[in-house]
Amino acid sequence: MRNIERIKTFSARFAKGDRVLVVINADPDAIASAMAIKRILWRKVAEVTIAHFNRISRPDNLAMIEYTESGLIPLESIKKETFQRFVVVDSQPDHNEAFSPFTYDVIIDHHPLSCDKAAYADIRPGYGACSSLMTEYLKTLKIKPSAKLAAALMLGIKTDTADFTRQANLRDIRAFQYLYRFADMNIVTKVERALITENNMDFLGLAIKKRRVVNNRAFFHAGIISKPDELVVVADFFLNVARVNWSIISGVMGRELIIILRNDGLRKGAGNTAKDAFGKFGSAGGKKTMARAELSLKLVRKEIKGVSQKSLADWIVCRIEKTAGKKIE
Repeated sequence: MRNIERIKTFSARFAKGDRVLVVINADPDAIASAMAIKRILWRKVAEVTIAHFNRISRPDNLAMIEYTESGLIPLESIKKETFQRFVVVDSQPDHNEAFSPFTYDVIIDHHPLSCDKAAYADIRPGYGACSSLMTEYLKTLKIKPSAKLAAALMLGIKTDTADFTRQANLRDIRAFQYLYRFADMNIVTKVERALITENNMDFLGLAIKKRRVVNNRAFFHAGIISKPDELVVVADFFLNVARVNWSIISGVMGRELIIILRNDGLRKGAGNTAKDAFGKFGSAGGKKTMARAELSLKLVRKEIKGVSQKSLADWIVCRIEKTAGKKIE
């Protein structure tokens, strides 16, 4: 389907009096994509609200929200009955239980197809970032992005493609070049510099000290945590260590075991590895170079018949090493 045809089909889902809720699992790509939806629907609907269900604690994400004035609100504060249309971007409804209360009119995503149950679904896994896809929407509609929106979309592309070193293609590069003409580069610089806090440094220091490297795969189990984003900081950092080509970082939050996976893009797919290793214990999946698993601690405990944090750490290593012997692309 050509872009102009997509836009017409997309626009047909909305009416002048609609109040629209965009639900996201907030990260730079999702935030920017939701901002683009809001701009596209400006003056075409009554209101667009962007709501996130995840806890946002990474300093770069918080900086992006502040500097781009994206206007996010917690999903828990939303009253479903006050909205007529529901949209999800940079994800699909089966990616997290938090998406389940709503029936979606629109799904726009760049992850592999897993759920396209919507009146309008535009799922294109050939793109490195959903922000690239949304930039094409703006271009097709001849909408000039504001300096803040262009900066947000640039950050979305840069983040999801790791500065064009993973899963990027010519469409992502063209989108980035287009946005560069309009973006406030001070915002981009400020957000990219807000990568780590002193608390993150303490957590990272512990991870370095307690790391476990098996077959060029770096593992660290943090035990009980309060900030899942700290796991992401460690996972990204460990991938910069010489001869480490995977990082698997985990921690327990509430009743869930959270596992963050990263790889160098030259190995087996992280998303499919996560599904194969952990899928039967909860939600698990992602892209080739990055994945996440959120597992029921109760189900995991039944499997390992142990209660200690060490038993959880050993179980994760065992599941990954067992899966690593299989062909997973």
